[in-house]
Parts: sequence; C-alpha cells; structure tokens
Amino acid sequence: MSTSPSLNVSRDTVRFGKYRLVDRIAVGGMAEIFLAQQTEGEGLERPVVIKRIRPHLSKHTTFVKMFLNEARLAAQLNHPNIVQIHDLGKIGESYFIAMEYIFGRDMRRVMPKAEQLGIPFPLVYALRIASDVCAGLHYAHKKVDLYGNPLNIVHRDVTPENVFVSFDGTVKLLDFGIAKAANQVEQTRSGELKGKLSYMSPEQCFGKPLDCRSDIFSVGVVLYEWLTGFKLFTGESEVAVMRSITDGKIYAPSYFKADIPEPVEEILMKALEKDRERRYQTAGEMRAAIDAFLSTYDFTPSPQHLSNFLRQLFHDELNEEQGRLKQTTSSDQVLALEDEVTPMSSNPVREGPPSREGRSASERLISLTLPGEQIEALEAIARRTGVSVNKMVGELLAAWLKYR
Repeated sequence: MSTSPSLNVSRDTVRFGKYRLVDRIAVGGMAEIFLAQQTEGEGLERPVVIKRIRPHLSKHTTFVKMFLNEARLAAQLNHPNIVQIHDLGKIGESYFIAMEYIFGRDMRRVMPKAEQLGIPFPLVYALRIASDVCAGLHYAHKKVDLYGNPLNIVHRDVTPENVFVSFDGTVKLLDFGIAKAANQVEQTRSGELKGKLSYMSPEQCFGKPLDCRSDIFSVGVVLYEWLTGFKLFTGESEVAVMRSITDGKIYAPSYFKADIPEPVEEILMKALEKDRERRYQTAGEMRAAIDAFLSTYDFTPSPQHLSNFLRQLFHDELNEEQGRLKQTTSSDQVLALEDEVTPMSSNPVREGPPSREGRSASERLISLTLPGEQIEALEAIARRTGVSVNKMVGELLAAWLKYR
C-alpha cells in the first residue's frame, strides 16, 4: 500500500480524509471516537461516527490484520438492530471505521440517568431492549456468505455500552466482532485475557472456541443487571471476577428484586446456564421466550413508548446534542499535509514494515492555516496549470526552502 504524502485542501477546521471531524466523543486505550460529517452528492452532509485506532496499535501488525478482518465481516451485516459500518480504511497512520450515527444513548448511560432522576426503569422496557438485541444477534449468528457458508460471527462484547437506544426508540448493537481483535492485542502484550470481564461467558474466560451461545450468556448478564440494578459478576481483581463467572453461584434475580415475574426469572436463569448446552441454543430462541412473555403482559412497549421515555430522561441534553450536529467551522481554513487514504477492501495488510514508496525517512506531516480566499486562489492556479494543488504547493515549499 502506498503511504506517499499528499496535500489535502479542506474548507473545514479538522479534515480526516473525506470526513470532517466535528467533536471528539470518547477516548479509550484502543481508539478515539469522533462525531463527523461526511460530504455526499450536491454538497449534502450526513453525520457519521469515526472510530480511529490509536497510533500504537496501528504498528501492531497482528492486531491490525485481525481488526480489519473482523470489521469487514461486520460491514456485511445489514439489520435494523445493528449499527451499520459505512467505510473502513487507513488515513495517514490511522486505521479507522466510519459507522452509522445514532441520535441516542447507550445503556451504560441510560440506567444511571434513570436512577439519578429517581425514575424506576420499567421491566418491560428492559425486556423489549433485550429482545431487539437478540434479534440483531440472531441475524449475525446466522449470516452466510454468497456461497451459503456460515460466517460464524460472534459479537464477544455484549455490554451495556454496546447497546444503544436512539431517541426514536430503535435499539442498535455496536462493535460486532471487534472484541476479538482487542483481546488478541491484550493477550499478545501481557499473556492474559483482559477486557470487560464482567460480561464474559464462562467459555470466554477459559479461552475456549466461541459460538453464538457465548453472546446469549452475555445478554443474560446485561438483562440481569437492568432488571435488578445489581452487577452480576464483580470482584477485587480480574482473577476474582473470572472465578465468579466460572465457579460462582448465580442467585435468582428475585433474590434482589422480589417483584420479578417467575417467567422472566426462568428466561434469565436459562440464558445464564454455565453449561452452554443447557442455555438457549440460539438468540432467536431467547427472543421468542421474551416476546412470548411480553405478549401476555398488561403493557407491551412500542418504539414510540421507548422514545418518549428516553426523551424524558435526557430532555436536558437534547438541545446540546442537536447543537453538536449543527456545529460550524471557524472562518480560517486548513491546508493539511497528510498521507493518502488507503481503502482496505483492495489493500490487505502485509506482514513486515510498511512501504514508504517515494518518501524519505526525513519527511514529516505539516499543517498550514490559510484564509479561505487564499485557498481559492491556489485552487484556481492549480486548475490553470493543470497540476494538483498537492503537487503545486509541495513544489512551492521546496523551492522556497531551496532559495530562501
């Protein structure tokens, strides 16, 4: 793959390839996450989320290969309960995924917000969300390629933060398969499995080959937490948490909350069987059991009910969130010297050091801030002379440095 430098002219304050980064949402050990705008035809823009891999992981060849392979699989998933991946590739030294933007909140924030406001989270809403999660999982687990061969996709990271509820009441599951790559790099570094241990299945803790039943156990863990308000597996160390998952007793949810209906308790305890042969064998089976209970309940929530409830919880944050989507750039424009965008679909990662075709070891990336009219003048000159702005500005800089 080529990593030769080029000049990208942007009319925005922060440009990342064809995306305009608007706001950094989160930073973790593996990636930075940005709210961004993608320019479409006729100058229209749509919001997307950019997950940009941290630089130290971009140099980890094994991680990058696994990350991209898993991301390519996830990009094939097209289901209303799964966040869609639009694009993946490399810009400069950064590998990235561009995902569907969801206007809403993840369940890691929803539950504490309800508790903070003193609003009990309705049991039927928790079950509705879990049912939709199961629908997305079942679709992914059964996904086959063009020749009918199973893709054997397992999420591996069903946690509250990866379950997103939009303000229109739609439930979306994030980050399919990415945990496999994340766990790989952790194992390579330290020789032990790290991650969100509290939501792992027993077989995941033991490092056994995983199938769809591992995700079913994780759904049981998050649903148990949503219904009781208690985290199921805790401990003073990672080893203690793993022992709790593999050997600890799982108390019936009615032990913590007496009003949980018996059929719901049965659903949870079956999903949480430590022997995967005794669990639901597919996410579709678990969803059917949840929906069967909801059909007999006095009130079955629709997406509109869920939407109204979520907007009630986060009414104080809605204006701020909408404002971020309308955020404009400053009057200054940016010229950024950065590496070319390398699409991953046609350029697999190769073992060994990256190619530096036509680029010396002393070359570095620079940024130049210019007023908009100067950028327009550069573009006009480039069109008249029949060269790219990248090449023209590079030659101007080289000449200035040579004869100054």
